[in-house]
Amino acid sequence: MVITSAQITALVGGLLWPLFRIGALLMVAPVFGARMVPTRIRMGLGVAVTVMVLPLLPPPPVVDIFTLKAFMILAQQVLIGVVMGFTLQLVISAVVTGGQIVAMQMGLGFASMVDPQNGTQTAVVSQFYLIVVMLTYLSLGGHLVMFEVLVDSFKTMPISEHGMGPESFWQLVTWGNQIFSGAVGMALPAIASLLMVNFAFGIMTRSAPQMNIFAIGFPLTLLMGFVLILITLPNVVPYSTSLFNEAYHLLRDLTAGAK
Repeated sequence: MVITSAQITALVGGLLWPLFRIGALLMVAPVFGARMVPTRIRMGLGVAVTVMVLPLLPPPPVVDIFTLKAFMILAQQVLIGVVMGFTLQLVISAVVTGGQIVAMQMGLGFASMVDPQNGTQTAVVSQFYLIVVMLTYLSLGGHLVMFEVLVDSFKTMPISEHGMGPESFWQLVTWGNQIFSGAVGMALPAIASLLMVNFAFGIMTRSAPQMNIFAIGFPLTLLMGFVLILITLPNVVPYSTSLFNEAYHLLRDLTAGAK
């Protein structure tokens, strides 16, 4: 049995190029890319997913690993995976930003804790929304849709030294406004309601200056904020699901538009 260097190169490249795209996605994607997930777990999951989807992928190009062309292919695969994971992270950022807006309006902006997803300090209300959205994302199979889009990307954007162009990045930057529009859309009922509450407290202060508005207003605003969270919580799930669907449509456009 004779094994040539070309066969070894084809075998290694067939596993290596998809692994870099899949591994880059898992390093950035929601849930899998969280700081609390060890790097070894993500690497092992990347290898396992690569081995499972390898029969579904088109044959990769046969390129010598230690060449400039191979380096360009590697860079493109990492870039594609990072862009796909970053697009989904924009939805998470919209949810966190919406929770921070609600927390600031109800007077809980000072109450913060460590975000296990990003490793930063965020408002407790943001963490509550984030947990609800991530559980919904997993229960509805959003991670499975992510892997489906990933596998389809190997067919629409084959492994080569050519990948995403400037127009794809501009499309991603343009879609980044979803962080702000999505956050405002999710927090708008609470913003409008708490604004009316603060407006009512302002009228009370003008009509009764001797009243200690801080001793009365802060607990009532806090209580009203919790009531609004309870009332508007059923709308957070479909709204976040809609954002994830838009993100997946964007990923298909990005991977299908590159030549």
